[in-house]
Amino acid sequence: MASATSGEYHIGVGDALQVSVWRNPELSLAVVVRPDGKISMPLVGDLDAANVTSTQLAINIASALNNYVRSPQVTVIVSNPSSTDFLRRVRVTGAVNSPQSMPFREGMTALDLVLLSGGPNPFASANKAKLYRRVGGETKVYTIRLKDILEEGILDTNYPLQPSDVITVPQRAF
Repeated sequence: MASATSGEYHIGVGDALQVSVWRNPELSLAVVVRPDGKISMPLVGDLDAANVTSTQLAINIASALNNYVRSPQVTVIVSNPSSTDFLRRVRVTGAVNSPQSMPFREGMTALDLVLLSGGPNPFASANKAKLYRRVGGETKVYTIRLKDILEEGILDTNYPLQPSDVITVPQRAF
C-alpha cells in the first residue's frame, strides 16, 4: 500500500512487477505478487515482496542472487499497482445522472468528478452537496455549492480532490 507519510510506494498483493537483472535476461521476468505476498524467481525461489518498496525488493533479490551471479544489478519496476486500485479512487453518489467510482487523477476537482458523472440530475439539491474526506483517522465533511459553481461560476467550493474522497449530492425535498 502507498504510505501517506513517507511518499514511497509499498508493493502489495496483486501488483504486477517487472524484475530486470542486468546482463541476465533469463533471470529477468514479469511477475504478479501472489496472495501470500511472495514472488517466485529463477534460482532463488520464493521471496517476500509485499509491504516493501521496489528499491528494497531489488536489494533483497540481488542479495539472494549473489550466490549464483557475480555482482547482480537488479531493478524492480511496479508496472501495475493494482493493490491500491480501490484506495486511490474517488466516488460520486446520490442525485447525479451516473454515480461513479473512478481512479483518482492528479489535479482532479469536485467539479470534474461531478461532470464525469453526467452532472446533477433534475432532482438534485446541488448546493447541499458534500465532500467526505478521511483526515488523520476521522472523516471531515465539506459543503460543495454545485449550483453556484455550475450556474454562477463561483468556484470557492470547487475543492481539489484527494484519493478516497466521496462526493454525495442529495435529492431536494418536494
